[in-house]
Amino acid sequence: MREQTNMQKGLFYMAIIAALMLLAQAALAEDHCITAKWTVGSERAVPRSIAANSTADAAKEDAVSLLGEAVAYLRDNGIKEALSEFNDSSGPFVRGDLYIFAYDLNGTCIAHPIRPELIGQTGLLDINGVDVVHRELRLAERGGGSMYIVFPNPEHGGKDELKQIYIENTDDGLYLGSGYYLSNISASFSREKIDGLVDFVEEARQFARESGKQKSLEVFNDPKGKFTRDGSYIFAYDYEGRTLALPYQPELVGTIRIDAQDPNGVDYIRQIMNAAQDAAALPITSIPIRLKI
Repeated sequence: MREQTNMQKGLFYMAIIAALMLLAQAALAEDHCITAKWTVGSERAVPRSIAANSTADAAKEDAVSLLGEAVAYLRDNGIKEALSEFNDSSGPFVRGDLYIFAYDLNGTCIAHPIRPELIGQTGLLDINGVDVVHRELRLAERGGGSMYIVFPNPEHGGKDELKQIYIENTDDGLYLGSGYYLSNISASFSREKIDGLVDFVEEARQFARESGKQKSLEVFNDPKGKFTRDGSYIFAYDYEGRTLALPYQPELVGTIRIDAQDPNGVDYIRQIMNAAQDAAALPITSIPIRLKI
């Protein structure tokens, strides 16, 4: 029963994470571990290259610049003074919907000027049930990077919106983050859509277990097959980032894409793979704090 529940969590997290990443790619320009060597998930076909508009580019530059300023301030003034400034809602590190937040490497919030009630809390689930902080920690382990989350926008009355954030590990036992909101993109999924995504991936997982790797990949790669429906399809990668199934881009099958980035610089293949590995191993008793609005 424990293994089955973790498996369902894995499917849930992967389906939602993949969907959010693909929504962001489409607007601005997995899943579950079947064996120890490959992952499968569902994604929706999107245009291959859609450039971000100038407003988004400016917001991105502002977020990256603010994060750089915060890292420099921490190094020059020490952790105690820096956290005091980061937690000041009227201080220099809050500029409208742009601000700095900080977590230690145990996943505990230590600075958040917009949501001070999060300070001292460990872990965080967004409105879609995705473990935001654990994914941030994954980036921090690599020194930093960029990812998508869903979080309340203080400039829009606390409405949950998609957000691209940037993380940097300061090597002081904590990481800092900043980001900008993608307010024009829907950030939540209905229960019907969530269940549909999870069921679709579960169906593919079962098919793979019954049919074997070679046969299932043949079917997953068929653009007219049973796993391409209503604009959605199943994709598969191994844990080296090698493309095993991508029905609408067959030229990429066999290529290693672990470092592939979307138009916003998010290495979405690596993050989906990491999430697949993490979710499959997630203990049932590990329940992050759900974001309260």
